[in-house]
Amino acid sequence: QLQLVESGGGLVQPGGSLRLSCAASGFTLDYYAIGWFRQAPKKEREFVAAISRSGGTRRYADSVKGRFTISRDNAKNMVYLQMNSLKPEDTADYYCAAKMGPINSNYRYDYTYWGQGTQVTVSS
Repeated sequence: QLQLVESGGGLVQPGGSLRLSCAASGFTLDYYAIGWFRQAPKKEREFVAAISRSGGTRRYADSVKGRFTISRDNAKNMVYLQMNSLKPEDTADYYCAAKMGPINSNYRYDYTYWGQGTQVTVSS
């Protein structure tokens, strides 16, 4: 069974940091580009960051550029999202998703496999 499982969410104060992890089971991430998306209450799911299959190309939403960093460790079958300088508006459920092929995308419908999400709350 193909699964993605996110972890690392939690409650953090504004200005703080969190690192989200995305673990794959049942398949190897080597063949997939990976994206992170988020969904706040009563809002549409939105693109956050994506990384190509090799890790050589990354893209970010303007709202997180310079604060978030996506990375991957194919040997460990893991993808990460380092989030720094967190703001209350970053509060959301965060999802990782896998897209077959080398090229990353900011379009959610390009992604085939999704995790269940991890909650991030930024509040004082």
